Amino acid sequence: MAFDLVQYFSEQIKIQKPQLFNKYSTKEKINFIDEVNVLSLGQLISLWKRNPQKLYQEIKASDPLYVQEVARHLTTSKSNQSKLSATELESSISEVITLQFTELNQLDQTGSFGQTGMGELLIGQIEHLSGQAEDWVWSTNQLIELIGSKPIEQPETSLEVTMQEFNQLVHQQAQPLQHTTDDDQQQSITPPSWSYIISPIIALVILIFLYCSYSQLIAG
Repeated sequence: MAFDLVQYFSEQIKIQKPQLFNKYSTKEKINFIDEVNVLSLGQLISLWKRNPQKLYQEIKASDPLYVQEVARHLTTSKSNQSKLSATELESSISEVITLQFTELNQLDQTGSFGQTGMGELLIGQIEHLSGQAEDWVWSTNQLIELIGSKPIEQPETSLEVTMQEFNQLVHQQAQPLQHTTDDDQQQSITPPSWSYIISPIIALVILIFLYCSYSQLIAG
């Protein structure tokens, strides 16, 4: 598995760019950093797939005009659904890509990756990017193989809701059964006496099971 650049870049952005998204709450700041980080890195991977030699040269050169061109392309994309304004998004992407280029260049020099090694490192990030963002991000940076990778969060059923459903079930079970005859007359059939004995026992067993499950949940 390739070195995790997603997490590495995220930490470097927080360290080297502390002013980025500083006007937002802590939670919003972290979310925007993650958004711009994966949006930018995903775009670099897409560009590498199209022309590895050109992007490798751009990483080495870190040309501000090229970085601005990439940032503007992402910002003006029809798929872009960022809550950031166009101006703020473009400037933040430019800052992040510049940082990513600098870090990649340093890694290249330190590890003597060359174009082949850099390609393996970047392509290996697809696995780390999987599930890290909403689908619009992957549509925007054209890393379409990751569309649908973010798991859907399922709401947890609370014990209170479970008990309410259980009480409704017990209440329904306790009601007399009604049967319609072939004639116009209707007769109420009294449930057999054994049902009044069995129903509370079943209810008690279910309650004990729910209590044990809840106790294990609290203990865990």
